[in-house]
Amino acid sequence: MIKIKQAVIVEGKYDKIKLSNIIDAPIIQTDGFGIFKDKELQKLIRRLAEKDGILVLTDSDSAGFKIRSFIGSTVDPKYVTNAYIPDIFGKEKRKDEPSKEGKLGVEGVPEQVIIEALENAGVLCEKTEPVQRPITKQDFYELGLTGKKDSSAKRLKLLAFYDLPSRLNTNALIKVLNCITDYESLKSAVNEISEE
Repeated sequence: MIKIKQAVIVEGKYDKIKLSNIIDAPIIQTDGFGIFKDKELQKLIRRLAEKDGILVLTDSDSAGFKIRSFIGSTVDPKYVTNAYIPDIFGKEKRKDEPSKEGKLGVEGVPEQVIIEALENAGVLCEKTEPVQRPITKQDFYELGLTGKKDSSAKRLKLLAFYDLPSRLNTNALIKVLNCITDYESLKSAVNEISEE
């Protein structure tokens, strides 16, 4: 796995699946043009950008460039790194027909093409182990964020504390928290919201 410091922004779930086999980084999907109306997702992306930066890796078709441009207009450019896959014509295996422009998207290009796109973007790609202890589901249970009668209310308070979208489920919340905080800070936050 290649460790990337930035959160990586992709268009869809198949792009996310492809990248999750190549890189060790938070991967956020825009659900295509869904990002244009999703204020909570926009806010989350801005927050991740301000913490460690974001890497935008969209398809090389016109839709991918519209999404890339939109993200660039909602996030301070100093936090954005763009990685581009080249125009490779063909059809993704899961599809019956090629895309409108006939180009392969992130999901369809070979792994080496993605790695080269990351290198060309100047992203520091190192094979490493995580440096901080990750927050786990077990931590959530021990902190009373799951498995207790008031866990749901406690998670809602935690989402508000970190100013995160209220629709994040437990698994998504754990992933986001691992991007923006650490276990000790989470413990302190849970203690603080428990005292309210």
